[in-house]
Parts: sequence; structure tokens; C-alpha cells
Amino acid sequence: MEEFTKTVEIDSDGTHVKQFTDWPNEPTVENLKQDYTDARSDHDHHVSKVERWLDNLNVTGGAKKKKIKGRSAIVPKLIRKQAEWRYAALTEPFLSTDDVFNTAPVTYEDRKAAIQNGLVLNNQFNTKIQKVKFFDDYVRAAVDEGTVIVRVGWAFEEEEREVPDIQPIPIQDPAMAQQMMQMMQAVSQDPSAMEQVPPDQIESLEASMQLGQPVQMVEIGVKVEAETVRNEPTLEVCHYNNIMTDPTCLGDLTNAKFIIFSFETSLSELKKDGKYSNLENINVESNTILGEPDHDGPEDNSFNFTDEPRKKMVAYEYWGYWDYEGTGLVKPFVATWIGNTMIRMEESPFPDQGLPFVSAQYLPVRRSIYGEPDGELLEENQQVIGAVTRGMIDIMGRSANGQQASRKDALDTTNKRKFDRGEDYEFNPQVDPKQAFHMHVFPEIPNSAQFMLQLQNNEAESLSGVKAFAGSGITGQALGETATGVRSALDAVSKRELGILRRLAEGIKQIGRKMIAMNAVFLDEEEIIRITNDEFVPVKRDDLAGNIDLTLSISTAEADNDKAQELAFMLQTMGPNSDPAISMMIQADIARLRKMPALAQKLENYRPPPPDPLEVALKQLEVKKLEAEIAKLHSETIENQANANLDNAKARTEGSNADKTDLDFVEQESGVNQERDLEMAGAQARANIGLRAVDHGFNMREKQADAAIERAKPKPASK
Repeated sequence: MEEFTKTVEIDSDGTHVKQFTDWPNEPTVENLKQDYTDARSDHDHHVSKVERWLDNLNVTGGAKKKKIKGRSAIVPKLIRKQAEWRYAALTEPFLSTDDVFNTAPVTYEDRKAAIQNGLVLNNQFNTKIQKVKFFDDYVRAAVDEGTVIVRVGWAFEEEEREVPDIQPIPIQDPAMAQQMMQMMQAVSQDPSAMEQVPPDQIESLEASMQLGQPVQMVEIGVKVEAETVRNEPTLEVCHYNNIMTDPTCLGDLTNAKFIIFSFETSLSELKKDGKYSNLENINVESNTILGEPDHDGPEDNSFNFTDEPRKKMVAYEYWGYWDYEGTGLVKPFVATWIGNTMIRMEESPFPDQGLPFVSAQYLPVRRSIYGEPDGELLEENQQVIGAVTRGMIDIMGRSANGQQASRKDALDTTNKRKFDRGEDYEFNPQVDPKQAFHMHVFPEIPNSAQFMLQLQNNEAESLSGVKAFAGSGITGQALGETATGVRSALDAVSKRELGILRRLAEGIKQIGRKMIAMNAVFLDEEEIIRITNDEFVPVKRDDLAGNIDLTLSISTAEADNDKAQELAFMLQTMGPNSDPAISMMIQADIARLRKMPALAQKLENYRPPPPDPLEVALKQLEVKKLEAEIAKLHSETIENQANANLDNAKARTEGSNADKTDLDFVEQESGVNQERDLEMAGAQARANIGLRAVDHGFNMREKQADAAIERAKPKPASK
């Protein structure tokens, strides 16, 4: 990470840092300690309740009864018994599968980013973080204390190592240069050809392709390089007494203006970390663990190292917001001090611009970031069960069980000795042996005591929702008389447990989002994540943006199994005629849910083999055959239509001739034809008469015209 340069000025007493940064409005140690003091009252109130819950859980402190001679001091661990049932039930969903997170894209464009982020997150939980220990601490802190606060951080370490100084030089040998050019051309055309390149020439080939000319990598000496040895996120479940939050955040830790975290360290650790300065002004002797009673350290606080580099001290890390630029707007920053000496102050290095803490509640309390455990509900039940149990033990313990008494006048001295030795003896005749001897046994415990125990156990189970082996135990009668009653009781228990698990899972999801944001900034350009034994997936930093649209869900074996079954049902309903590509997609998702990433990738990358040429030719011939058959059917259809039209025309013609013949026959029989002939003859005669009259009139007019012409001609002169 980038190192921050700063100017430090020390007071005359050598304890107070005047100017640690170049900020115009830099906070002082006194300013930050004032927040610590103001939040102390709310913090102490919560700590007192947590200590009471833990005393009842472990039967220590005020929950432990004082020993009285002749009386029982036992305290049944009812709360611990209920908690033991919770631990496994809440831890197993996180540890039952290798994939803690299921990253689902909101849109199709986010699919690749979702897959890449899922690979990185799950790999970091499996390889970089002690997953089992973390989730055990996470769940147990929530169950025991009611609240779990996780500090999210990033660990970066690098070491300087001597490595060979290899530089590229042009190849002088023409044959070698020609060979390198051929390899460059082959790899540029087919990247898979890189696998055929000898290992000792891979670096030279890569440099040649980068420079565009054949070169050879030659070692010219030794150089010192900084090699990254650790670059990974860190998760720490905070101790309830070592974390102090803003009491005004009203139950939402993201609204907190500051969080103060105390931790143990030493000068050697601070120097090795590299982000702390001003260490020479720390007074190691006056800042030991014993001098910080507010910090909860190891069980044995009396032990400490004597040498200065290893001697343990308590440092306070302040994460909050401050107007250090003097603009009236607060910005996130981090500061660390030991005693009165500031050793770190800089802008918050985390990209999400939030405080690196995540909280989750077991049983939430309104308007409070602190939750409650089952111990708050079961405290009185445990006290009543303890009182009844101690009374029952006192009844039995204070009896003379196994002792035998005899009347004084039942045996004389000689027979008394025989009786004590277990030999045959004689008793006085005036005493009945049945009344002379008495064997002491445990007294009967009243039924009211047993009823009270059963009542309290049932009450505790109904309050916590844990059906433990107590009272009547797990039996059908204890759960209900009918199947419906049993189902209702189990549903209520599962819903109660699911609600708790959902709150814990929400905290893990917030942790995952912070890790996504950090991965986008702090990971190397290409972080190689090992997925299978022979496959590496390079993850680009651009694909790990923390602000992409993702939905994170906690992966459980049951949820994955249900989703796989739903996809299998979809696969069955598709039918044999569906697209094989869709079937491969669903099968790949099922394989991924079944934790078979290699098979999932093979299914995604599977391409069907090319078809057989003979089969292709046969299909083409079949197509041509079908086309010919269709053409034949088409022509036959046209011919049939033409014949049908011709038949229809003939039928219409023949039908008209038959009608005419029938009409003629009828007219002939009825005399219509004769009448028509007579009418025709009369009409012909009348027409002839009229024609003759017309001709006669015409002839007469013609003669008259000729006569008029003759009269009009001039007469010749007489001689």
C-alpha cells in the first residue's frame, strides 16, 4: 500500500503529538479520548449485562452458589444446555458446504462478475481464513452474548528477496532468430501452441512477442525485489469489552459516527506492520496491559514479556468521521494511539468509505445495536430448577441411607458381635426381630418437586424454541397428540431458528460485500484462484467492482439441493425435442450446485462433434426425395383440378341438352308445337300481305314519280 508521509512535532514533555498530518483540522488524542469517555456509560451498561449472561451460562460469578456445609451448591446448566443445541444448528448451515456464498447476478451483464466474485469469496473463506474457527466464534459469540461484532481488515505483507536480473537481448544467431519468429507466428495464430514451447524458451517467447522482435532472456546479475507474501482479507470476532460504539446510532451500526477498538500489540509488531510511526515516543513501561483495566486481555494478566520489543501494550484504534479538512463535511479516517501518543492517523483506506465493522444480533432489541441471548429469557427458569434440584439432593443427601439400627434389648453382647460379623445369632425372645431392626433408605422425593422441574423445563423450551432432552424429552406426546400438532410445533421451532439464522447470515452477507469492495482495490492485477487440480482461473480487477449489482445468499446444502431438484424437474419437462444447448446450460447449473465445478465447466464448454458426411449426404438425399414427392403431388393436384373443371363443364352441357329434349317432348304432346307452327304461319302470311302492300304502294309512288318526270320534260318544237 502507499505509504503516508507526515510531519511530527513533539511537545516539551515528549508525550503529545501536535501535528501528525497536514490536515487543517487534525483531531488530537484528547478529542478522540473524549468520545471514548462519553460512550463509556452505555458501554459499561451493556458489559454488565453480558457478564451476567455469561455467569449464568457458565455458572460463575453471581450465578454460582456459596458452599454451605451439609447443603448442596449445585446449579444445573439449563442455559448452557440450550446453547449447546444452538451451536451446531446455527454453525452447520455455514460449514456444510465449501461455498459459503452464492453470488447471483441481478442482470445478465452481471453474470460473469457474479461468478468471478463467488470464486474469489469462497476461495478466500476456504484458504485464507480459518473458516471453522471463525464461524464457531461467530455463532458462539452471538448465542452466548446476544451480539457479535466482526472487524473486517486487510493483511498485506511483502519481503525483499534477491532474484536473478534477466534482461532481453537480440538474438544474433540467424537460425535461432528464424526459429523464434516461427514460434511467434504459431502462437499468434493459435494461442494453444504455447503448450508446445519448451519451458526454458517461454520467457524469451513472451518477451519477443511483447517487443515485436526475436530476443533472448539472459541473466546479467542479481537484483532485489519486493515480493508479496500476504495479500488477503482478515476477519476477527471482537471481544464485547474491547469494542466501543457510538451510542447514538439507534441500532444501525452503519450510522455510527465512530467505533473504538482496543487490541494488544508490541513494538516489534507495530514496526513490522509498517503503517505506524512515532513509535520512539511510546512509554512502554507505563502502557502495559495491567495499566489498562478497561481492556479485556488474556486470562492470566500477570504474565508479560520483560524485553521491550515483545512487551505487550494496549493500543486504541479509532474508526470514525471527522471534519479534518475544515469544510464542514466529515470524512472517514482512522487513528491509533497508545497512552497519550498518536502512532497512526490517515484517511480510511477501505474503498466502501464505511467503518470496517459488521454486527449481528441473536435476539434483536429495538433501537439498540446490542441483542440478547437466550440467557436473558431462561435466567429465572435456571434459578428455579437449581433451587428445586438442590432441595431434592439435600433430601437424599442428608438421609442415613444404608445404615441399620437395632433395639438395645434385642441382642446381648455375644450375639451383637455375631450380628456385626454376619454370623448366625440369637435374639431375646421378648423382642420381635421385625420391630427390633430398621434399615434406612433414601426418602421418596415429593411429586411436586418433579412436577416443578418438568414445568420449568417445558417453560424454558417454549421460551427458547429448543426441544432438548429435558423433561418428557423428544417424544410424539411431547410434541403433540396429532400429526397436525406435531407439524405445527416443529414449524414454529424451525421458524424461530430460521429467524436467528437469517440475522446471522445477513451479517455474513455484509462481510462479503466489504470483501468484494476490498478485492477490487487491494488484489493484484491478476489473482490466480485455484479451482481444480489442473485449472486456474485468472480474475481481473475490473471484474471485481464492489458496486456491481449482486445478490449474496448463504449457501446451504439443503438450499442447493432444492434448487438442483427444481432444475432437474425443468429438465424433465423440456422433452426430447428441445434445444440441446438449453439442456446443457441447465445441466451445468445442476453440476455446479452439486459441487462438481469440473463437470460444470465441461458441460458449459461442450460442443457436439461434427456430423458424419455420409449422414449429411443421406439427409440431403432425403430432402431432395421429399421435394420431388411434394412436386409430384402438386402436379397431380393441378391435373385433378383441371379434370374436375372439364367434367363440370360437360355436366352443365349435357344437362342443358337433356332439358331441351324433355321440353320438346312435352310441347309436342300438349299441342304447343302445333299452335306455335300455326301462329308462325299466320304471322308469316300477315307479314307477306303487309310486304306486298308495301311493294304495291312503292310501285305506285315510283310510277307517279316517273310520270311527273315525263311531264316535266320540254316538248319538241313542231315543224
